[in-house]
Amino acid sequence: MHRNLPFLIFSVLVLVVLISLGNWQVRRMGEKQTYLTQIEATIGAAPVTLPAAPDPDKHRFLAITATGQFTGPEIHVLVSTRDFGAGYRIIQAFETDGRKLLVDRGFIRLTDKDYPRPASEVQLTGNLYWPDETDSYTPDNDLGANIWYARDVPPLAAHLGTEETMIIARTTTPDDPRITPLPTDSASIPNRHLEYVLTWYGLALTWVVMSLYFLRRRRATTRS
Repeated sequence: MHRNLPFLIFSVLVLVVLISLGNWQVRRMGEKQTYLTQIEATIGAAPVTLPAAPDPDKHRFLAITATGQFTGPEIHVLVSTRDFGAGYRIIQAFETDGRKLLVDRGFIRLTDKDYPRPASEVQLTGNLYWPDETDSYTPDNDLGANIWYARDVPPLAAHLGTEETMIIARTTTPDDPRITPLPTDSASIPNRHLEYVLTWYGLALTWVVMSLYFLRRRRATTRS
């Protein structure tokens, strides 16, 4: 027994750490689920008028409604969707009450990239959002071909001369039948805590099995 005592103490300490990490992830999973529920409630709330000074933290996902007109050139952001395949998101300036904002109008097929979309006054409903889609692997935008690879608000706003605020359209009245809205939701927010829970508890179980096996082998060696 004395021979195994250091190993038993070490084994218990490791097991306590692994279980503690699993318990922590269980708590984080509950917190994340509460956060996602709050976001879904914000996204689906009754739309309000556009804030005078939209804030990326305070007003993220805020449901808004506005009346105005799409104006100026389109920006085409390359995207691939599960339901429609490859295509583009249309980003365009939207004039409303003397202001110009970015609007993600939705998805078009590759063949509709250069299809004319006449300007007209529309009523827009959507959600404020500041996407974070760029990393070290994001290619440089092809401005000559008007193909962009991420919805990065500051350069998009600079290119179109708008505020650094983006609305992700949910509905546009009247609508354009060639544009399919891709409204924002909480699916883009990672929630891998269940995976982490299973990982830490799985490691704890594996450690118990390995420890018992080690003790059994040592006992057998001692007897022989």
